[in-house]
Amino acid sequence: MTQATATAAADAGLPRTVLFDFDGVLFHGDAFALFIRHRYTCSLLSKWLLVLTSPWWLLCGLFSRRLAARALVHVALCGLGPQRYRMAAEAFADQLVRRPRQFCRDGLNALRRHQVAGDEVIVVTGCEQILVARLLAQLGLPELTIVASQLQPGWLGMRVRMHNVGRRKVQNLAAQDVVQWRLAYSDSFQDMPMLKQAGEAVLVNGTPKLCKRVEKALGRSVTRVAWY
Repeated sequence: MTQATATAAADAGLPRTVLFDFDGVLFHGDAFALFIRHRYTCSLLSKWLLVLTSPWWLLCGLFSRRLAARALVHVALCGLGPQRYRMAAEAFADQLVRRPRQFCRDGLNALRRHQVAGDEVIVVTGCEQILVARLLAQLGLPELTIVASQLQPGWLGMRVRMHNVGRRKVQNLAAQDVVQWRLAYSDSFQDMPMLKQAGEAVLVNGTPKLCKRVEKALGRSVTRVAWY
């Protein structure tokens, strides 16, 4: 964050709130997708159900990739109640933190600098709440505020209750009385609602095409950072 931007934000009366996306910003890849893939790899039941239900999720895919992805999540979580899901998600998170180069060192360092500066840091992510909370706790960040996707128990296992993406990020922040923020870090055009309300929008590892698209939608320039 430049000194000029910091001063302008302070003059505008913005709170010292900083938002970080997780996947693509603090984590290389999609953490929940890796967990679902792990379920299919390690669970014979999940593999069997994947084949058995293939007409269903293939049909969903004809109408929407999002519907197909949700169907595959529900199949992977079949048979898991809340307690067993937590155990599985946390065990996977404990494995994930030991993988080399899985996390964005520069992003985590930036987050910690904001904490040291006294900023209120909130991780706002489409990743599932239990999984991302465990990952951050294992990285030494157990007390961060997290606004994430939620699951709920169903007849056959855990199901998606709320996918925290796009406008829902802003809506779920507002539900916690967070309506203004000084900075927002993201790597995705999907986060336009969150970036639009930021005093400063920061694109992480954004391609020239993405940066141009975001700036056109915002009607102003964005800060670009290359993190590894």
